Amino acid sequence: MQYKILNQTEQLVEIERNSNSKMQVLFKHSTRCSVSLFANKALLRELIDFNEAVADVYYLDLLAHRNISNEIASRYKVEHESPQILIIKNGKCMYSASHDEVSLIDAVKAVRKN
Repeated sequence: MQYKILNQTEQLVEIERNSNSKMQVLFKHSTRCSVSLFANKALLRELIDFNEAVADVYYLDLLAHRNISNEIASRYKVEHESPQILIIKNGKCMYSASHDEVSLIDAVKAVRKN
């Protein structure tokens, strides 16, 4: 599986709609941050065996699209951080983690528990 690229604010409407049928994962990445680079590499490893029926996984380049990150923070009432992973389910942010806690597998497990 590969990331879907999040590069237009309008995609958030589609993501929110799709969150009613399966989880939508947003990975916010800063290409200038070493912690974010490490998190990105870890997520790419997790994506190799990830079942795309579980969730759509979106990649947001924060430096190129800070406006989208700001909209995510406003829409889902989360503080902007980088790197950051969020899970949107049924139109709500059900999970958010940042820095060395960014893990696709851990995020999905946490949401499934609830």
